[in-house]
Amino acid sequence: MRSLRLRGLKTMRSVSIIGIGQLPVKKAYEESLRQLGANVVRLAMKDAGIEQVDALFAGNMLSDELQNQKHIAALIADEAGLTGIEALQVRAATATGAAALRMAYFAVASGEADLAVAVGTEKMSQHAPTPALAKALDAESEVPDGATLISKNAELMFQYQQTYNVPADGLSHFSVNAHTNALTNANALFHKPISTQDVIASRLISSPIRLFDCSPICDGAAAVILAPSDHASRYAGTDVHILASSVATDRFRISDRPEPLTLLAAQHSAKKEFDKANITLDDIDFFEVHDAFSIMACLLLEAVGFAKPGEGWKLAAEGEIGRNGRLPLSTFGGLKARGHPIGATALYQTCEIVLQLTGNAGANQLAKADIGLLQSVGGAATTVLTHIFGV
Repeated sequence: MRSLRLRGLKTMRSVSIIGIGQLPVKKAYEESLRQLGANVVRLAMKDAGIEQVDALFAGNMLSDELQNQKHIAALIADEAGLTGIEALQVRAATATGAAALRMAYFAVASGEADLAVAVGTEKMSQHAPTPALAKALDAESEVPDGATLISKNAELMFQYQQTYNVPADGLSHFSVNAHTNALTNANALFHKPISTQDVIASRLISSPIRLFDCSPICDGAAAVILAPSDHASRYAGTDVHILASSVATDRFRISDRPEPLTLLAAQHSAKKEFDKANITLDDIDFFEVHDAFSIMACLLLEAVGFAKPGEGWKLAAEGEIGRNGRLPLSTFGGLKARGHPIGATALYQTCEIVLQLTGNAGANQLAKADIGLLQSVGGAATTVLTHIFGV
């Protein structure tokens, strides 16, 4: 057999974010998906001072069901005047925006593209999103029984409260913190402070989850431009490094996990990241957490290692997750108060991390922001993507 020689192998390049674009999250936009996506792509390109990109990776979870539209990436590229480029849609259920970011990262790191845009857009206001969201669960053994992402998170919350004897308002501090931080974020959906009493008095959705434990149904779009770090000085925008990017999975169904309250996908994904970036937990200055539900924010803190099992809620209750706390969370309002337009969510968080790291966060600016952590959860914590950013 003739041996094959690999030619033209390239080492992975360091990747930076050089431009960002985001629209205010709203209950409903009149503009179409393609218009929202194209608008933020243009905003991000303007921020970077560029007129063309080599590749576009679009994150959208629900357009098939809610807008009867597939092929979103090419549609957005065409609307943005980027005909002829590589354009692909990327999905990872509720972590879809982070998946688009990871693919754009790989395109630039590998040398396949010098300029790539990760864009996310979602219009959840059209039709009923809950049945479509449930498709992130097992269609054969969970959905037929009426399971939804809300009910699965409710199961985790009930088990957590029972296992660790958590007080009734123990998890409510995550929502309170998110709403406090959203007050000064012009792009946030909610600009209303809430109390722990408000959370536990809000309408029961799926026991024990209440309305104020959940992120809202909403529309939005966000985008970031990536380039090789060695080229970042050529462009007009910012220069924030992606120090590491990783993904891991758990058993698909919560019922098949030996320890459901240990989010192994988050744990493994984070460990890969810290090893790649050669940093420790002490190096993280803030955490943009996937707080679609209060319980998920709590479990992610424990999975990454910021709190011991059963003690994540205490960090919130003791004020340690506020902007002046030991580990600031959801510094612009998070999924809970900024909003969670799924395909765009992680890209909103990335824009917010860039603003923090470059000192451009305005009233939301942290006193110390050198390294930021982002985790995105797909489904019932079945898939978790982790990204670390620095300057």
